[in-house]
Amino acid sequence: MEGMRRGAAAVTAVLALLGLQLLLATPATAAPFASATPQSRVGYDISHPQCGSTPPDDQAFGIVGVNGGLATRANPCLREQLQWAGRSSGITDQPAVQLYLNTANPGQVLDDVTTWPSAGATPYGSCEGANDQACSWRYGWERARNSVVSFFAPAARAVQIDSSPHRYTWWLDVETSNTWQAGSSDARARNLAALEGMAAYLESEGAEVGLYSTGRQWGQIVGTVSEDSPLTELDSWLAGAVTYEQAVDACGLDPLVPGGRVVLTQYVPDGLDGLDHNHSCP
Repeated sequence: MEGMRRGAAAVTAVLALLGLQLLLATPATAAPFASATPQSRVGYDISHPQCGSTPPDDQAFGIVGVNGGLATRANPCLREQLQWAGRSSGITDQPAVQLYLNTANPGQVLDDVTTWPSAGATPYGSCEGANDQACSWRYGWERARNSVVSFFAPAARAVQIDSSPHRYTWWLDVETSNTWQAGSSDARARNLAALEGMAAYLESEGAEVGLYSTGRQWGQIVGTVSEDSPLTELDSWLAGAVTYEQAVDACGLDPLVPGGRVVLTQYVPDGLDGLDHNHSCP
């Protein structure tokens, strides 16, 4: 009988060992929820043109335009659109709520611009109201500050989301449809200074800053950016694609500034919903 018990114990031990090995070999993904459809990775950007329309409700992340098409104007639907972005499902490589600002440099028509600065210290020297790099930089600083303090912060507080700039990624929207200086390398240098001023204000508030444009528009407005510019190493969000496949391929294009990364690409599918879709690059 003692030998039989020892034999049974040995068999039990072997079975237990086999059971442990089978348990360790069983995939940990066997839980019922593992087979669920992965959540969307598509993000959308909306602003004043979408006022009055119903935005999608399946966004992985939302990017909201703070301005109403001009750097001096507020998005009239900013509160509602911030609420919408706050309902984004989120993905690991993109913040659920992001923001963008319209940019410009109207220095060539400064006599018609009531917001052109007349004084202020800048990295390019003192601004004294002229159309130069110093006042271009100051113009960018003041437009970014006004957009944050006068437009974004009150809207964010009204819908009870964090109004601190450092909580968000802020994209500078650089497009030829806005007012820019043109005709020379000096004009492009002044445009660059205006963008540097905007970025400087946002960064002074602890915000993450990125650049949105197409390679062609960026070349016309800014041109080649030297490695000593404060915009160096900022991330890029590239527009211009029509299909998802083109947006994926655009992740491999050059960033807008040296040392940067292409982290987002935008595509607007023909005949789908008319919305700007956004793909998060690996």
